[in-house]
Amino acid sequence: MRGMTRCWLVERSYDDRDLVNLVYATEDGERAVRKEVPMSAIANGSVTVTAAKEADESTLESVDDGDVARYRAEVERVRADHAPDDEI
Repeated sequence: MRGMTRCWLVERSYDDRDLVNLVYATEDGERAVRKEVPMSAIANGSVTVTAAKEADESTLESVDDGDVARYRAEVERVRADHAPDDEI
């Protein structure tokens, strides 16, 4: 069985295909998981965007060196302001 790791929302962007791109990073900012979610799924409540998610270790990818410090700082900010299950 693979382990689960708590990851925090560090980035949210929108594209021209009506998708919301979410990035959840580990507390050290060194690994992340990316998800694309249809805007309609968020709007109708079938998908909830929370401050943190549990991610399977196998889905985590290394973060580019240039983003690690930014992701680490954003994790700290989100953790200070939100409980893991807070909708944001």
